[in-house]
Amino acid sequence: MKVGILPLGRPTFDVPYAEQKLAAMLTQLDASGHDIVGPRSLLMGPDEGALAAVAGADVLLILQVTFTDAAFATRAATGFDGAVAIWAVPEPRVGGRLRLNAFCGLNLLSHALGLNDRRFTWAYGDEVDLDALLTGPVVAPRHGAPATAPARPIRRDLHIARIGARPDGFDTCAYDKDELSALTGARVTELELPQLFDAARALPDAAVAPYAEKAASLGGMDTLDKGELDRSLRLAGALKGLKDQHNFDAMAIRCWPETFTEYGGAVCGPVSILGEARTPCACEADVYGAVTQAILQDVAEAPVFLADLVDMDGETGVVWHCGQAPVSMAAKAPDATVHTNRKQALLLEFPLKPGRVTLFRLSQAYGRKQVIIATGDVLDAPMAYTGTSGTVRFDRGADRVCADIMASGLEHHMALAYGDHAQALREVAAGLNIDVLELGA
Repeated sequence: MKVGILPLGRPTFDVPYAEQKLAAMLTQLDASGHDIVGPRSLLMGPDEGALAAVAGADVLLILQVTFTDAAFATRAATGFDGAVAIWAVPEPRVGGRLRLNAFCGLNLLSHALGLNDRRFTWAYGDEVDLDALLTGPVVAPRHGAPATAPARPIRRDLHIARIGARPDGFDTCAYDKDELSALTGARVTELELPQLFDAARALPDAAVAPYAEKAASLGGMDTLDKGELDRSLRLAGALKGLKDQHNFDAMAIRCWPETFTEYGGAVCGPVSILGEARTPCACEADVYGAVTQAILQDVAEAPVFLADLVDMDGETGVVWHCGQAPVSMAAKAPDATVHTNRKQALLLEFPLKPGRVTLFRLSQAYGRKQVIIATGDVLDAPMAYTGTSGTVRFDRGADRVCADIMASGLEHHMALAYGDHAQALREVAAGLNIDVLELGA
C-alpha cells in the first residue's frame, strides 16, 4: 500500500527525544514493505506542502509524536479520501518532565474525529502491529446506555466563569451556553484574559500576602524567580476577587500560552490553591470541565482535580497535570516548581496519595450528552512525571479503559475525586436524563 505520513510535534516538548522516537517509527515503517510517502521530519504546525505530499495515498497515517492540538490533523483526516490511522508513542515513567505527552494528543484527536464522524484505526506503543494499524477495523463508536439508578438532582444554579476563549484545535473544550443551561441549569459569564491580568497587576500587596505566606512553606521556593512568583500569586488573588465579585462556583481559564507569553506567570499554582478552597478551575477554558468538577465536588464533598490521562500501559494509567492538583491529594509535602515547558513559576509538584478514586466527565463526545465514569485506585508508586500525577490501577483494566476512551471519543480532561462515587454519578446521569458509560465495562 501507499502510506502517507504526517509526523506531528511541537517545539515546547523535548524535540531531540521526539526526533529519536520518530526515527524509530520510520525504521519500522520502512521495513514494512509499504510505499511510505510524506515528510520525514516533525511538522511543528500546519503544513500545506505535507498535505499535498500525502494526497492520493491509500492510508493517511498520523504519527502523534508529541502532544499537539487537533486542528491540523482533523483537517487532514476529514479531507482525505482513504483510510485514516493514528500512531502515538509512549514515554517512560521515570519521574522527570512529560517529554512528549503523545497519548493526550491521541485523546484530543480521537474526540475531534468522533465529532466529525471520521472513523480511524489507532495504536499506542513503540512497537506496533503495522498491518493491523493500516488495515484493521476502524474504531466502532461506543455510547452509554440509559441510567437505571434513581435520579439524583444536581445544583441548578451553578455560575461558571469562562476567562478567555479555548485554544484553537481544542474541540474538547467547546460549549454552547444555551445547551449547557438546558442540561444543567448552569450559566456562564464570559470574561477575557486581559480582565484577569489587569486585576492581578492592580492587586494591593496586602491582598497578595496571604498567598505568599501559604506558598512560603513549600520546598524549592528559593529556586524560583521572584517576579514570576509574585505575578503567579497575584493571579490567585485576582481569581478569588472575581469569584467573590460574581459569586462564581467554578472557573474555566485559558491558561496558555498568554499567561506565560503576555502576563509572565503561571496560573497552575493558583488553580491548586482555589481548588483546595472548593472553587474548582478548569484548564484551557474547558467550561464543561468546570461544570464536571463542580458536580463531582458536590457529590464527593471534597476537592477535585481536572486531569489529563497521559499514559496507559495495559496494567495502569497515569493521570497528570502541570502542577495544579489540590494539596490535600498530595502523598508528600508539595514542592514549588516551574512549568515543565514554559519554565515559569508557580506550580506545585507532588505524587497523588494512594487511595480509591473516581474519574468523571460530563461529556459531549460524538455530539451526545452523557456521563462517563471510571473507578480505580491510585497506587503507592513513585511520581511518574513532574507536576501533579498519580498511577491508577483501573477496576476494569487499563487496556479496556483505553480502548473505550478511543471508542467513546472521550474528552481529554476528566475530574478526579477520592472515594468511590460511581453509584452517585449514575444517579446524576438519571437526574439529567442522559446516558451513562462506564469505561471498560
